[in-house]
Amino acid sequence: MRYFVTGTDTGIGKTEVSCALLELMRVKGLEPFALKPYQSGGGDDAKRLGTRPLYRFKLPLAPGVAAELEGVKPSLTRVLAAIPKRGAGVVEGAGGLYVPLDGQHDVIDLIERAKLPVVLVARAGLGTLNHTALSLEALRRRRVKVAAVVLVKSTRGRDVSEAHNRRWLEKRHPGLRVLGPVQFFAHAQRRAAGFTRVLAPLVP
Repeated sequence: MRYFVTGTDTGIGKTEVSCALLELMRVKGLEPFALKPYQSGGGDDAKRLGTRPLYRFKLPLAPGVAAELEGVKPSLTRVLAAIPKRGAGVVEGAGGLYVPLDGQHDVIDLIERAKLPVVLVARAGLGTLNHTALSLEALRRRRVKVAAVVLVKSTRGRDVSEAHNRRWLEKRHPGLRVLGPVQFFAHAQRRAAGFTRVLAPLVP
């Protein structure tokens, strides 16, 4: 139970997925590690995971862009060395697969070298079939194992496509495990419970 949590976009629930996975592991009696190597814009995602980022940037930009503007040279080697070699845990990326981490590397490069199965978080709603398919194809080309796609409803309101997202993803990608959608709840505890319930199959 070691996962790399990434997404088809930014702001779609990666940290909530990571938190739920970590909580499920703890319930199983494990002591999981958590790592969010890059944090941009002063958010508290890493703090919510109970970890400290290796690289924190003031500007709310892709890590590679923020690093350039702030005169920092992140090291992918350092990030890879920070991932524990054993034990259950979660590494959380920044944004989507092709978000730059430095002048030469994107998130997908880190995923490939970390050799962890991916939990791909996707926005439930119109557009997710395309965005998810593109992400899955990119991961397939790198021979990265995908543990699951997790659909997350990130806003209020009804989207008629939501009822068909999961079925069509499973239809178009045989063998793919699709979880969710996690419904939108304004109440934080109800939302957290929704993530835990949907992600339970990944921590048997």
